[in-house]
Amino acid sequence: MPRKIKVWDIATRTFHWSLVVCFFVAYATGDDENMLHIYSSYMIIGLLGFRLIWGTIGPRYVRFSNFILGFKATLAYLQSILLGRPVYYPGHNPLGGWMILLLLVTLTLTSWTGLELYAQQGKGPLASTESNLLQTAHANGKRGESDEIEERLERENEKGQEWLEELHEALASFNLLLVFIHVAGVILAGWLHNENLIKAMWTGYKTPPNDFKSD
Repeated sequence: MPRKIKVWDIATRTFHWSLVVCFFVAYATGDDENMLHIYSSYMIIGLLGFRLIWGTIGPRYVRFSNFILGFKATLAYLQSILLGRPVYYPGHNPLGGWMILLLLVTLTLTSWTGLELYAQQGKGPLASTESNLLQTAHANGKRGESDEIEERLERENEKGQEWLEELHEALASFNLLLVFIHVAGVILAGWLHNENLIKAMWTGYKTPPNDFKSD
């Protein structure tokens, strides 16, 4: 019977599939700007925060130090593919590791621009500072000051909203492109090593080749 090893823990698998669902929900509802888009985006932010922590203290194969490798290791892996003798990695291979990091960074940037846009509507965590300024001015009875703050915020919002919207949409589209590239990489790696990587992300187990020696 082929030897199986546990690679992905339940927390990592739950994170992965939750992020998949939340991303596509957020992307599909982006044009509507409805609460489903907002809540799924908040979920993505929470998931990203979890992955940052789990990538530091989690099990061996989910730690960033395990799969974010240097230039030499990445080049050696690419050469092994070209030579038809791909090196086997139980977790993410070097190319996959860099893709994971790129996805996490671009998702973070997309989330940040989304929060900034939401703040311009006076909503979300980034809007709290502006709201406090207005509330303080009103509470103190400084009508002119509150009007001035409102006018300033309106001018800033008009100036910044257009480029933020374009940046947010561009980042979201870039994220989608990276997802497709990631899926293609998963299919390629599965073919190279004759294993079902999608199933592995469901079950947590992989079947390494017979010559693989775990250290």
